[in-house]
Amino acid sequence: MTEMLYLLDCYLKEFDSRVVDISEDDKNFFVILEQTAFYPRSGGQPEDKGFLIIGNSKYPVKDVIKNNDSVVHVIEKTEGFDLKKGDFVKGIIDWDRRYYFMRCHTAAHILSAIINLETGAFITGNNIDEDKVRIDFNLENFDREKLNEYVRKANEFMKEDHAVELSILNREDAFKIPNLVKLQKMLPESIKNVRIVEIQGLDIQACGGTHVKNTSEIGSIQLLNVENKGKNNRRIYFKVL
Repeated sequence: MTEMLYLLDCYLKEFDSRVVDISEDDKNFFVILEQTAFYPRSGGQPEDKGFLIIGNSKYPVKDVIKNNDSVVHVIEKTEGFDLKKGDFVKGIIDWDRRYYFMRCHTAAHILSAIINLETGAFITGNNIDEDKVRIDFNLENFDREKLNEYVRKANEFMKEDHAVELSILNREDAFKIPNLVKLQKMLPESIKNVRIVEIQGLDIQACGGTHVKNTSEIGSIQLLNVENKGKNNRRIYFKVL
């Protein structure tokens, strides 16, 4: 089991940890640490990249994946790899990449919350890329002018310095909060503790992703495109500036 440091501290750029397991295939080593600040790709958010360092050796982390309760750091096979179980390493996050995704993810929550408040629509899918963000809604009708208005409201809200707070609640207490999960698909029963993201003055929901501490850090949203993906399925693309 890996302690996931990013759950309560998304601003941790470096950390020390111990290797608890290493496996391999023809192309990669798979390293599990006792604790990590690397975010594994999940929930529509891409994985972190960065390095694991021991002594004078620096290993690029090419992928990070979740495997049950463990976070697996994928390192491409190269000559001279000398990590072994029990070693202590330093992890360093590619901060520019991480911080951009933090800004995008919090922006997505804000825009989704405003659309939900205005229309009652729920999220049916989402994805953050390096150049854009996609959100799908179960919205029967959409109007480009109205969507532009929702984006304007989101941008105004972000400028107002609203705090973004993280906490972890047990499942029973978490789901006492009305309208906590805005994704239509509920969390699996196997999840006993729920990570909560609260954007003061607007939104509170379950989310495992990384977020900024204050909405003023985000910048602004620019709407790129709107697509009709079929009955009650509307897709929005935007980028964060």
